[in-house]
Formats: sequence, structure tokens, C-alpha cells
Amino acid sequence: MILAIVLVIAAAFGLIIVLGLAISRSLQISGPSSSENIEAIDVEAFRNLVDPAENDYLRRRLSPAVFREVQRKRLRAAAAYVRVAAHNAGLLVVIGQVALVTSDPTTVQAAQQLVEDGLLLRRNATLALMKIYVALAWPKAAPAASPVLEGYERLSGSAMLLGRLQNPAVPVRISTVL
Repeated sequence: MILAIVLVIAAAFGLIIVLGLAISRSLQISGPSSSENIEAIDVEAFRNLVDPAENDYLRRRLSPAVFREVQRKRLRAAAAYVRVAAHNAGLLVVIGQVALVTSDPTTVQAAQQLVEDGLLLRRNATLALMKIYVALAWPKAAPAASPVLEGYERLSGSAMLLGRLQNPAVPVRISTVL
């Protein structure tokens, strides 16, 4: 009996490690390419998807079977937002690293902040994706993607600051509100 429990725990732990490696490899930062663009994110829609109050509202209003179906769709949409946020963060990290070589100390400081925010967002995105994938298996579990949303908003502000410092005539915007 104890051997079976140990094997189940080891298998679950191994699955978590493999899932974490798969997600982190999909989020690795690659060099800038001319075909890669920063994709706009509807922050309000993302906020709605990760709002625990909205989740509770749906749980109260829908039957359990319908709630699970709706929740899985919402989780897939949240995962898509998290992947786009991680992709954008990777591109902005590369932009920040390029801006680190300028001679203007204010620009260098803004670039350092952009790189730090981007790397933190990528780490949080990896963790959030793992939680979302676990929640897809058990839709009653609430995923914690709000750190990604908060980090994305902070990253957007850092990118706008760096963009204004480098080229004040061109607006920088990586999120959209409809």
C-alpha cells in the first residue's frame, strides 16, 4: 500500500516536471526576427477571464456540467492570453537588451527595468500556464493568472517609457482596451 502511494506521488511529481519543461521550452526567448511582432492584448477581456468573482458568479449561475464546459473554454482563452503575454515579454526583453548599450543613463535604466519586468513576466507566465493546464483537468480549481496580468501591465508601462525615451514621436502600445 505504501509503495503504491509513493509511486503515485512520484509519477505526479514527474508529470509536473515534464509539463514544466515543455512549457518553459515553448516560452524560450529567441533572437529578434523581422516576422515577429508584438501582439496587442485586450487587457479587460483578460482581466475578466482571471477574475475570481466572475468565476464564482458562473459557478452559482450554471449547472455543474455546463460550468465545467464553460470553465474549460475560459481556461483555454486565458492560456492563449498568457502565451501571447509571454511572447510579447520575450520580444520586449530583446528590445530592452539592445537598448542597454546606449550612452543615456535614463534610457539604460528604463531598459534594465524593461528586461527585469519581461523576465519576471515570462517566469510568471510559465507558472500560470502550468496552473491553467492543471485546472483544465480539474475545472473546479481556480488558476492564478492574475500575476501575469499585473506583470503585463507593468511591462507595458516599462515599454512605453523606454519607447518615449528612445523616440518621443512614436507611440508605444502593447495592450488594447475595446
